[in-house]
Amino acid sequence: MSTIHFETQLFKINDWIILRLPETASAELPSRGMTMVSGTINGVPFKTLLEPDGRYAPGRGSSHWFSPDKKLLDAASAKAGDTVQVSLEPSKEWIEPEVPEDLQKALAASPEAEALWKDITPLARWDWIRWIRAVKTAETRQKHIEVALDKLNKGMRRPCCFNRNLCSEPDVSHNWALLEPEQVT
Repeated sequence: MSTIHFETQLFKINDWIILRLPETASAELPSRGMTMVSGTINGVPFKTLLEPDGRYAPGRGSSHWFSPDKKLLDAASAKAGDTVQVSLEPSKEWIEPEVPEDLQKALAASPEAEALWKDITPLARWDWIRWIRAVKTAETRQKHIEVALDKLNKGMRRPCCFNRNLCSEPDVSHNWALLEPEQVT
């Protein structure tokens, strides 16, 4: 697959800075769901997971997004409101997700689930983490962790009934779709 080039404006949703791909750039990706990419912002290299924006509908486009960290933004001399030059291409090499502390503790207390966790692919671990975090309350999150442990203990390698094409980050989404950006002044 060839490199995808575009420019886009960084924006804020709550306390997050978001880089959202133009729909035309997103359409060149191999999936409407989460996709691993490597690329550059203003010439500074990065590798990240692109999240779907959850806005797909027949006859309407959808896109992907990610939240560049402070180190990347500083190196690219970029902030919310700036227009940035982006080049990226899909990667088949998935980076390891950061495992949330509550999930780490739960896995450590369940040797069978932890053994399967270590055996599954990074993509499968991303699926589990996205499914666990895609809730609004601490109680529901705890229930998702308990269900995940039960399923992992039974040998299930991925969460069932989880749509990878939806936005699973509750801090920046509503009803599985990325929120509209805040106006940057």
